[in-house]
Amino acid sequence: MLRIVLFLVLIALAAAGAAWVADQPGDLVLTAGGFRASTTLPRFVFLLGVFAAAVVLVWSIVTMIWRAPGRLRRRRHEKRHARGRHAITHGLLAIGHGDTALARRHADTARRLAANDPLALLLHAQSAQLEGNRDEAQRVFRVMAEREDTRLLGLRGLFIEAQRADDAVGAVMIAEEAIKLSPSSTWASHAVLGFRCARGDWSGALAILDSNLSAGLIDKAAYRHQRGVLLTARALELETMDRDVARESVMEAIKLAPTLVPAAVLAAKFESEAHQVRRSMKLVEAAWLANPHPDLADAYAHVKLGDSARQRLQRVETLAAKTPADKAGHVEGQLAIARAAIDASEFTRARAVLAPYVNDPTQRVALLMAELERTEHGDGGRARAWTLRAVRARHDPAWTADGYVSDRWRPVSPVTGRLDAFQWQTPVASLPSDKGATIESSAFEEAMLAAPPPKRVTAAPSEAPVEPPVAAPDPVPAAQDNSPPEAKETTGEAAKEEPAAVTPAVEPVNPAPEAAESSPEAATPVFRTRADLGKPAPAPIQAVIPIVRAPDDPGIDDEGPSDEFAEQIGTPRAHAKAQAGGWRGFWSRWGA
Repeated sequence: MLRIVLFLVLIALAAAGAAWVADQPGDLVLTAGGFRASTTLPRFVFLLGVFAAAVVLVWSIVTMIWRAPGRLRRRRHEKRHARGRHAITHGLLAIGHGDTALARRHADTARRLAANDPLALLLHAQSAQLEGNRDEAQRVFRVMAEREDTRLLGLRGLFIEAQRADDAVGAVMIAEEAIKLSPSSTWASHAVLGFRCARGDWSGALAILDSNLSAGLIDKAAYRHQRGVLLTARALELETMDRDVARESVMEAIKLAPTLVPAAVLAAKFESEAHQVRRSMKLVEAAWLANPHPDLADAYAHVKLGDSARQRLQRVETLAAKTPADKAGHVEGQLAIARAAIDASEFTRARAVLAPYVNDPTQRVALLMAELERTEHGDGGRARAWTLRAVRARHDPAWTADGYVSDRWRPVSPVTGRLDAFQWQTPVASLPSDKGATIESSAFEEAMLAAPPPKRVTAAPSEAPVEPPVAAPDPVPAAQDNSPPEAKETTGEAAKEEPAAVTPAVEPVNPAPEAAESSPEAATPVFRTRADLGKPAPAPIQAVIPIVRAPDDPGIDDEGPSDEFAEQIGTPRAHAKAQAGGWRGFWSRWGA
C-alpha cells in the first residue's frame, strides 16, 4: 500500500514539473562559434531526455558485448557444476542402496565435472569403500584431510579405515588430532575415552569427560554418573597399591553415583575397616534398593568384622526384607539368605528358602542345593545330581554389555568401548525360547533326587564280639578262546586227597533228563568264536625258532654297498672293485 501511494506521488510531481516547463514562455538559444540554435524550453527538455535515453541504450549494448564472454564462461561452468551435483546426488543414492557399479560411474562423472567439490571427494571415497578398495579410500581421505573445509571429514574416514585394519594406535592418534581441531566431535571423544579407559589412564579419561561436558556433548546427570564410573574403576585398580587414593576416589564416586554396585561394595569395605558400621550399612542399603546384587549382600553380611555365622544370617535377612516379594530382585535376597544359612548350618532354613525355586532352578539355586546335600547329609550322589542339573539350568543375571558376559564389573565395554555399558541382567543366551532343552534329564539324576536322603546312624559301642564278615571267594576268570590249555599234572594220591567242591543243587520245576555221563559245566567264555570261521589248528612249536626281522626293523643289509659305476657298465659285483676307477679301471677295461 505504501509503495502504491509513493508511486502516485511521484507521478503527480512529474506531471506538475512537466506542466511548469510547458508554461514557461520565451526561447532557449545555443550559440557556439558560427553555430546558432534556438528552441523553446519544453522542446529542449524533451530532446535532452531522448539524448540521455540514447546514451544509456548505447552504453548497455557496449557493456553487454564486453561482458558476453565472461557470462558464457559462467553459464558453461554452472551447467557443468549442475551436472556434477546431479551425479553426486545420484551417486550417494546408489551407495545408499548398494549399487557398486552405478556408484562408481557417478563418482567418475562427479570427479570429472566437479573435481573441487567436497561432496565429489566424499562420493569417490565411499564408492571405493563400497568396492572394498581400501587403498584408494585412504588416498582420498588423506586428500580431504589436507583441505581446510573437509579436514574433519577426512580424519573421520581415516579413523574408520584404521579401525577396519585393526590399527588401534593409529585410530586413536587420528581421533586425538580430531579432538584438537573440534572438541565437540562426538566420535573422536568417544574413541579417545574408550582407549584411555582400556589403557587404564583414568586421569586422561576424566579430562576427556570434563571436555565433553564443557562442549555440551553430555548433560549434567550423565556426566555425574560417568565420572562416578571412572572414579570407581580407578579405586578398584589402586585398592591394593594406594589405598588412600582408592578411598578418596571411591568416596567421591559414591556421592556422584550412590546406586553403582561396585562403588557401594568398595566404599562399604573401606567404611567397615574404619569401624563406621552404620555408614557402611547405609551405603549398601541405598544400592540394594536400586539394584539387588549378591556382592552387596556379601558386603552387608561382613560389614562388622568378627561376627559369627548366625549373626551374618540375621543381618542378611534384615537386608532381604527390604526388597518386596513382587520386585524382580527379591530372589537375590532369598539366595543370599540360603547362602548365609548354609554357612551357619541352618539347613532347615536354607531348604525352606530354596523350596520355591527347586522346580525350575537356576544355576546358583542348583549349586546351592548341591552344597546343601553335601554339607547336611554327606550325600555325594544327590550333590552330583544337583550339579548335573546346574549344567543345563537357566543362567543367573550377570554383568552383560553388548552381548559380552563378564564375571566382574568393568567400566567400558570390550566390544564397542562404550563407557558404563555393563548392566546386571540375564544374558540373552539364557532367555526362554520355543526350543526344548538340549540336554535331557538322566535316569541317574532322577533316581538320586527321588531317593530320600540317607540318615546318619551312629552305632553305640558294644562289648559283644562281632563276627567278622566272611569274604566271598574271588570269581574265577572265564576262559578265553585264544588262551592255551593249561596242563595239570596230578598224582593219584593228590587226586585222592583233593576235596571235591560241593555246590548246592537247585531242583528245577521241569527237570530235564540227565546225560549218561555228567561233565562239569564250562565257564562262559568272554570272547566267542564266529560260527562262519573255522578255528585254525595250532601250529606245532618248532625246536629251533628262526630269527625273523620285525616289519618295522630296517635291519642291516647282508650285501655290501653296491658300486654305481660297476652296475652302469654291467660288470658283475665280484669285479666291482676292479672298476673303481684310476689306472686299474683303465687297464681292466682294455683287458689287461
